[in-house]
Amino acid sequence: MIGTTEIIVIALVILLLFGGAKIPQLMKGLGKGIHEYKKGLSGEDIDDEKSSKNNDDK
Repeated sequence: MIGTTEIIVIALVILLLFGGAKIPQLMKGLGKGIHEYKKGLSGEDIDDEKSSKNNDDK
């Protein structure tokens, strides 16, 4: 199992590699990717959802 020390070291390495300004952008992109993956698993089509939202606006 991964301990607290290992998690801290990994977080510091990520901070050094990407910098503080890039981390929120990376997490936002990761969140969107996970969201799209879950939608793909459930069988929903993202494009159909977007087009139905556009049709509701008209």
